Formats: sequence, C-alpha cells, structure tokens
Amino acid sequence: MTPSASTLAFVESPVQLLNVLEWAYARSAPAGPGPQQPQLDGVPRQRGPRSGGAEPGPDRARAQGDGGAGTAAAPAPAGAGSPLRIVVLPPTDPMSRGQLRRMAALARDEGYEVCWQEARGSRFAPLKALSALARDVRAARTVVIGDPFSRYVQLLLTLVRAEELVVVDDGTATMEFVAQTARGERLVRWHRVGGGGLPGRVRELAYAPVSATARRRFTPAGGRGHRVEVFSSMPVTAHGAMTLRVNDFAWTRARFGPPRLTKGTDLVGTSLVETGVVDPARYLEAVRALTLEHGATRYFAHRRESPEKLRALSQATGLEIVRPDLPLELIARRGPVGRTIVSFPSTVVHTLPYALTGTGVTVAVCDVDPAWLTGSASARARSFLAGVTDTARDVRRLPAQAAPTAG
Repeated sequence: MTPSASTLAFVESPVQLLNVLEWAYARSAPAGPGPQQPQLDGVPRQRGPRSGGAEPGPDRARAQGDGGAGTAAAPAPAGAGSPLRIVVLPPTDPMSRGQLRRMAALARDEGYEVCWQEARGSRFAPLKALSALARDVRAARTVVIGDPFSRYVQLLLTLVRAEELVVVDDGTATMEFVAQTARGERLVRWHRVGGGGLPGRVRELAYAPVSATARRRFTPAGGRGHRVEVFSSMPVTAHGAMTLRVNDFAWTRARFGPPRLTKGTDLVGTSLVETGVVDPARYLEAVRALTLEHGATRYFAHRRESPEKLRALSQATGLEIVRPDLPLELIARRGPVGRTIVSFPSTVVHTLPYALTGTGVTVAVCDVDPAWLTGSASARARSFLAGVTDTARDVRRLPAQAAPTAG
C-alpha cells in the first residue's frame, strides 16, 4: 500500500490544479536552472514518477493556439521528492476532464504523484470515493483544496486532522469565500439562487452540520490547533488568523514562454450565460460589438460554454472559436497570443496580468451592463461583477457595450 502523503491536495478543475502547482513552486523556493529534458509540445519538461491513480491516459495533442513559442530556462522541478499527492476529483463534462488530464500530465512531469478519483456520475460514487480517501485525509498534515464551496470537499473536511489548511484559487469565487468567512456567513456561491422547494430545503437542513464544520475549519482561532492559508491572485485581504500568500504565477512564467505576439485582438469567453447570470441574446450582441470595435479574430472559449452557444457566436461574428485544452494562463503564456486580450469580468482579468507580465500584452476588461442580467440572477451578481472589474490590476477598462434589446 502506498504510504500516506504528508500534504494532500484536492482539485476539481484544471485551474485548481494549476494553482496547486503554483503553490508548491512558491513554497519550494527553487534555486537556479536545471538541465534540458525531453520535450512535449516544444516545451522542456522534467520527468518525475508516474505512479498513483487510475486517471485515463492524457491527451498528448498540441494545445489549440500553441505556436511552439520559445521557452525560458526552467528551474529544477519543485516536486521532485515532494510528499505532495494531488487527488483529482473530476467533473463529468468532457472539456473539463480533457483539460484535467493534460494538467495531471504536467503535474506528474513536475515530480508529483497524481491520483484520479471518480466521485461523481453514479449514486454511490461519492461514498466510494470518501471511503477510498478517508485514511489519507486523516493522515495528512497539510490539506490543499481548490473549491471551498464544493459540497464534496466540505464533506472531506469533516475527516481532516491536518495542522494546516490551504485554499488555492478557484477563480473569482475566492473573493466571495474570503468575504463570507470574514462575516461568519455560510458558504454560498455568489451566482447561486435559492430554490428547489421543500426537497431543497430538506437537503439543506440535512447538510447543515457538514457546512458548519467546514466554516469552522476555514476560520481558525486560538486553541483550534490548525492554520489556514489562502494562496491567491485575487484582491483579497486575510482576516483573523488566516494568512495570505500572493500567487504571481511564477511557475507558469518559469516554465513557458514568452509568447509570440500577433497583431490582432483575442476575446476571452465566459460562462456567465451557462450559470444563468447573463441573458444569451445580450451576451451575443456584446461579443459582436467588441469584435467590430477591436478587430478581434479569435474567441477563447470557457470550458463550460455550450457548443450551441459557440456556434451561434461564430456565425454572428466570424470569430475563430478556440477551445483550449489547458487553462488560458498557460495557453496565453505559450502563445501565439494577441497584443490585446479582451475579457468580461472573470478570473483572467486578475491572473493574466501576472502570467503575461513583461510580454507587452494588454489585458482589457469590458464591464457587464446591468441590463444584461437575467431575471433569475442573484441579487449579489451586479455588485460582485462590478467588484471583479474595479479591483483588477494592470488592465485597461472598457465601458459596457450598449445593451441590445433581447429578442
């Protein structure tokens, strides 16, 4: 039996896995360049152990948008000999699973053990996964998680005895997580709207003890015997006994790029339509207006955007739709990438300025007009999206496109 790792990380998305690698790199303080190693997609790679997990074989195809850009000399791998074990709890959608497979390959090449644990897709999958992970969760001295709002992760936290709990970014949700724990509120995603009728309320009541345990874990105080760290690129401020470490994407910058720049503008897609926040017709018109105004040629799709929506965008705008097989921070750093990248309020307006520092790329953010919001959008949506834009560093602000009339 594989011995338990002293540090255990749980990730459910490609971005979370990327940020675990960034966290491990930041803690390792690597000292100097290492030798050139075998290459994948034109990028020098360090080979590490490939043990651990039943994760399907990674898709080795070249990332869309990868132009084979040059790579800076890479420091020695932070993971070599590390007791960190990364547990992937994959979602069911194919795009996320594909990106996770490639990120898992990168993590293994850094020297980390990666385990693929199915926890969804069948009625008993969560319980089977919990049973399989319980021993390692109890034994870990440090537990790293990417989504504090995940009910499955909160369930795992009831077993945690670790001295240290680390939260790495799962995008802009980190901003809401820090704010809610500071106020002592229950953890609820900013775009979530209550519902489900009586069955939903019953489920909430049954789950309340688990949620309460998670809140206690995330708000350390004297005598509880554990520390909480937030590793983030977001504009957050630690509170109470919580500590903050800034994620400046040092691992990404050391391993990839700098990118070759194109003359055009790239647009970055968002899942605001899929989460029920923004009206689909208004979103399409806003993308069309941005395309015309900035001469955009490519649209980097969010992994949650539906094929139907992307087909409609392509037909209405003529944009080339790119579905990256790695997080956008890596795709942009490897290049080729436009000299200007335009995004709606989202995680990338905070992360790309770090990842692309010194490359000459301008990141611009377009405000979301309140008129674009759907009737089912949460009351918090408007102020949250405005906060994402207002707090972005080193970006160019663009006014919201004139709100079209929804058909």
